[in-house]
Amino acid sequence: MFNGIIYNSSTVEKVLRAKNSIEIILKTKLLFQKNEIGSSICCNGVCLTLTKIKGNLTSFYLSKETLKKTNFRFIKKGHIINIEKSLSHGSKISGHYVQGHVDTTAKIQKITIKDKTWIINFVVGKNFSKYLIEKGSIAINGVSLTISKKTKNQFEINIIPHTLKLTNLQRLKEKDLVNIEFDIFSKYLINLNK
Repeated sequence: MFNGIIYNSSTVEKVLRAKNSIEIILKTKLLFQKNEIGSSICCNGVCLTLTKIKGNLTSFYLSKETLKKTNFRFIKKGHIINIEKSLSHGSKISGHYVQGHVDTTAKIQKITIKDKTWIINFVVGKNFSKYLIEKGSIAINGVSLTISKKTKNQFEINIIPHTLKLTNLQRLKEKDLVNIEFDIFSKYLINLNK
């Protein structure tokens, strides 16, 4: 479990591709101990298992299912990844509960900058529009954000300068794909009412 408050990013150092999976090696300033191998780390919103540590390099394995649901299928050396360690018991929750179970990707339709705030419009598949709740939480590339406006299968978020500075969201461009995790409570409530 994570809270979507990102203080660290990492750079993709290497991508090792197999037929149905990839291994990524990230270079990060976030410190890891050997006993953290096997622990869950949120990478661009995806809960991945830390498999190796070598100095400031960390390795993660991504399965076919993860590649199918996320923007990691387009990952390349040099890409910047948001990274967050899992919460420990008693940790302060500043964002919202993020599981790292990415639901889908969303495409950026438009980016507007007002003063120093970025207003970004996204579109998702029509079957996901039921999870979009105005003023509700959403995780985008692992960052806890609030939906400011919703119309059908499109939604808008506002990103303040502090969040842009600490995350890879400042690198987004129109037509980019981002990883989306809808609020866990909206998913459970909608499934209860089926």
